[in-house]
Amino acid sequence: MKVTFGVDELLKNVPAELRRARVGMVTSNVATIAASGELSRVALRKAAVNLTKLFGPEHGLSATAADGDPVADSRDNPTGLPVVSLYGDSVRPSREQLADIDVMLYDIPDVGARFYTYIWTLSHVMEACAESSKPLYVLDRPNPIGGELDAVEGPMLDETNFSSFVGRWNIPIRYALTIGELAALWNAERKIGCGLRIVRCAGWTRSMHWPATKLKFIPTSPNLPSYETALFYPGTCLIEGTKLSEGRGTDAPFRLIGAPWVDGEALADLLTQRNLPGVRITPAQFVPEGRKYAGECCNGVGFDVTNAKALRPVRLGIALVADLIRLHKNDFEWLPYPTAANRKGLQHFDRLVGQSDMRPTLDAQPPDLDAHIAKWTAAPDWPARVRPHLLYE
Repeated sequence: MKVTFGVDELLKNVPAELRRARVGMVTSNVATIAASGELSRVALRKAAVNLTKLFGPEHGLSATAADGDPVADSRDNPTGLPVVSLYGDSVRPSREQLADIDVMLYDIPDVGARFYTYIWTLSHVMEACAESSKPLYVLDRPNPIGGELDAVEGPMLDETNFSSFVGRWNIPIRYALTIGELAALWNAERKIGCGLRIVRCAGWTRSMHWPATKLKFIPTSPNLPSYETALFYPGTCLIEGTKLSEGRGTDAPFRLIGAPWVDGEALADLLTQRNLPGVRITPAQFVPEGRKYAGECCNGVGFDVTNAKALRPVRLGIALVADLIRLHKNDFEWLPYPTAANRKGLQHFDRLVGQSDMRPTLDAQPPDLDAHIAKWTAAPDWPARVRPHLLYE
């Protein structure tokens, strides 16, 4: 059976209210029709859905704005509709912005990692729709790195201390749900009261990673160009909170990690000795184009997947940071990471991992560090929490 997206299923039988009502839509150029690759908002207008206003997430409607850069309101060329930015002065649509909208749609692909901000845009839109009594259709899409619950990885987010736009609520880093399942979970657990209508994908099962869909992977943001990058991103994104480059602007962002002062061969040897599953680790040199060390030659490591189902990216990412500190204690630093949602960028690593004890423990390099990593990456209560809200087998 072919895999199709929620938007494809909606187009097969467009509800009458979407033709009559004034419809707002949270989307970007990443959201396309499965079969043709046409922009979903364009296809919906052709099907007589009465779209009247668009809302764009981080990276903007074009999905090309740089990571963390504020995005201004604009007008969409393909549809001529006004676009309200949800990544600038505000991350939530206001009552005034929803006043001339009767129904909202949400259609943006996800990558399956807690700190990828599109899911938190969804959380704010759900709350705004509930407050304004606007129904919300979530047009579901596959989780590109799979939905098997035994692949889930913590840490769980300590939302009392680290709730932010890279993680609002208590979920693991790799959560193995679709956006529709997340929405159903949040609506129930947080008692949001959103008039939620989830339009399911067809043909997708929990065991499927993106290649099994046989669909083209559309880069979801400038530095997430491929399924392979999405696989490693839940772990190697942690490097954002350090003095190292995540390989931004190279052909393998989040799969190339380094800095001018790193001993790539020694780092590759240390990580390889850990026998981490599903990954080949090699010394690498690269020149990043964005953020840290732009235009400088960096030494470090490169990651290639050998078994996607076995790979545990968060465990890999924490081990990577641990071995960098072990190897380069005098050069390694924790750094702020300013964004439009966190202007000073403080506590960025802590916000990414969602816990306060990881950074000091990694600095201390205790002899039982592997036991700490196992504890951090566990999420034993997650499967029981989410099972009532699963939409796919």
